[in-house]
Amino acid sequence: MAGKKVSTKSGTASGKSKPATTPTATKRADARRNKSAAAASEPPVIRCPWSGNDPLYQHYHDTEWGVPVRSDKKLFEFLILEGVQAGLSWITVLRKREAYRAAYDNFDWNRIAAYDEKKLDELMNNPGLVRNRLKIKASVTNAQAFIRVREEFGTFSKYIWGFLGGEPLQNRRKTMKDVPPVTDLATTISKDLKKRGFTFVGPTIVYAHMQATGMVNDHLTTCFRHRELC
Repeated sequence: MAGKKVSTKSGTASGKSKPATTPTATKRADARRNKSAAAASEPPVIRCPWSGNDPLYQHYHDTEWGVPVRSDKKLFEFLILEGVQAGLSWITVLRKREAYRAAYDNFDWNRIAAYDEKKLDELMNNPGLVRNRLKIKASVTNAQAFIRVREEFGTFSKYIWGFLGGEPLQNRRKTMKDVPPVTDLATTISKDLKKRGFTFVGPTIVYAHMQATGMVNDHLTTCFRHRELC
């Protein structure tokens, strides 16, 4: 009986040869390893502790909070949202921000100032909003007051930044315990806003507004944003 033929092909025991590794594949693998090594060697980003681990909160902290705002449109948006926040967490409001922009005509103060009871009922039935009638009515009242301030000063920005001489206060807070919930300046601004007909503008809300719109730099000195905003 004839013996079995011996295969002259090199490769695995099954007779199948291994696919050759191409230079391109090798380069890709090296690139992935280098990228992973670089990421591992980068120092961690140090933020203010309140930004937590929520990507939305971190993005807000990294790109908006504490950046000086001169635009009346943005200042008005923050004024309304800060009032909405009263008694709630800011992350709750941030998650509803787009719903507010849609429901409130992209924060057009002229349109909001003209909202009637029918529109207020519509807002009260909007599941994307904080359905508190006092806060909803306050947005209309504040839009009307906002218009009056613009008529007197030209812009709301000129009015509100006038309390600081036009430049942000550069604080050097080392820990969250060093960050006050309110300041004397915030109390002064709050009193003036109330005299002008604004509501939901207590000193604590006003100071939160000042922090958000960069009137004060309250990023901790350990936070990477503190130096960037100085």
